Amino acid sequence: MARSTYPDVEIPAQSVYELLFGDLDDADLDRIALVDGSTGDETTYRQLIAQVDALAGALAARGLGVGDTVGILCPNLPEFATVFHGVLRAGGTATTINSLYTVGEIASQLKSADAHWLFTVSPLLPQAAEAALAVGIADDHLVVIDGAEGHPSLRDLLFDRAAPPDVHFDPATHLAVLPFSSGTTGHPKGVMLTHQNLVANVLQSEQVIPLGRDDRVLAVLPFFHIYGLSVLLDFALLKRASLVTMPKFELAEFLRVTSEHVCTWLFIAPPIAVALAKHPLVDDYDLTGVDVIFSGAAPLDGALAQAVAERIGCTVCQGYGMTEASPVTHAIPVARADIDRSSIGLALPNTECRVIDPETGEDVAVPESGPSAPGELLVRGPQVMTGYLADEASTAQALDAEGWLHTGDIATVDAEGVYVIVDRLKELIKYKGYQVAPAVLEAVLLTHPEVVDAAVIGIDDEDGQEVPKAFVVRRADADLDEEVVMAYVAERVAGHEKVRMVEFIEVIPKSSSGKILRKDLRSKVGRHAAVG
Repeated sequence: MARSTYPDVEIPAQSVYELLFGDLDDADLDRIALVDGSTGDETTYRQLIAQVDALAGALAARGLGVGDTVGILCPNLPEFATVFHGVLRAGGTATTINSLYTVGEIASQLKSADAHWLFTVSPLLPQAAEAALAVGIADDHLVVIDGAEGHPSLRDLLFDRAAPPDVHFDPATHLAVLPFSSGTTGHPKGVMLTHQNLVANVLQSEQVIPLGRDDRVLAVLPFFHIYGLSVLLDFALLKRASLVTMPKFELAEFLRVTSEHVCTWLFIAPPIAVALAKHPLVDDYDLTGVDVIFSGAAPLDGALAQAVAERIGCTVCQGYGMTEASPVTHAIPVARADIDRSSIGLALPNTECRVIDPETGEDVAVPESGPSAPGELLVRGPQVMTGYLADEASTAQALDAEGWLHTGDIATVDAEGVYVIVDRLKELIKYKGYQVAPAVLEAVLLTHPEVVDAAVIGIDDEDGQEVPKAFVVRRADADLDEEVVMAYVAERVAGHEKVRMVEFIEVIPKSSSGKILRKDLRSKVGRHAAVG
């Protein structure tokens, strides 16, 4: 076991609202908190707090109680901050929903989280309304932020002018947010993150992310993902920086917003790094204001990091974490130019780590020089979840009796405490930072009448980014080609979950217990088709 090389930081017994907004002085109140990257509209900290308090009051007046769950299906807009923190201020629990989800996926998350409210925006209303109807959310509890006939709008709630409620709860046990994650394998599960989890992680992150009041942070990574929610939204607010929102990634718009708003920090996922390193469009924009690019959500190659740093003229770092850890456990400190950019850096304060042999469970020895032998990375700290919602079996698999979170990632560590992720024990595919569970895609494939068996793995595309590939056993008389298979899956899953390659084989390799032998599939090389 190894503790962080940083000294512990104090984790106060505060709610997220108290931490972020409790000590704002007059100078901070009039600073810009949020900028709509599309329109340029600005929201000060004073305005944001007033909106958060007003929404909390309106929700409480309309029956939201402490511990009630509210779904948020919304892209990155300044209003997201008002809704999320208004829910928390009222004592509610937010379950943030992927904006790309299908009706069935939205309904499944709402039902699992027992949500009785849903906030969305008008472009997503058709699927939101159908999902809400399926789980029994009434029209007056389906709030359309920008307004739609038959539903309350955010403006309607704010103009209730109700005082925020006087709520009391224990930050150590009260759930702040229920994001859904596939964990190490399988179908999405509700990750129970308390106020203390979120408070701890933003305070831990202060030690390695030197964001300041004068920084402008580009927020293109989705707030529904814990990376965007905690590392961008909450951390930027904690540091009194300005957050520039983008509802979706388009390279030209990304570059325009970065340039025109003089963003100093870019939080990205590796596919954006590929574009920054390779795309000719980058040369058409002035990115000299960028000081730091920080990558997360999936592994960043060291050579790619170097290429981006040289082209943009900035520092490039990466961090590591999981939804189950709120999410950050490791990061490369911006000031440490000596640390290999392909590593995940050092453990955050208050974080303990182990690297264990997956077969024996014994700790891997750390040599005096060079990296250790690889082993599964385990972490423990105040940012680690309390468990999966209503799923004791999955919780027991992820969190052992001593509180260690089994990440499912294979890592090495050296004597300086620098960790490198070298492989994945888990089966999850990370497509552009999104989690894709093979089991979900396999279940869809098996519903096709001409598919006898199927398995899905992640493989690297030409840019070194992981994509889902399906191995399919088809009926002997089937008239089934790769494009048909991919189209079939695409109609039934979110866009990021689509199968991108297909290979037909005679039999899916399996163990005697019936477990798919994915390592055997990874060793296969055959014809395939790919789509973007």
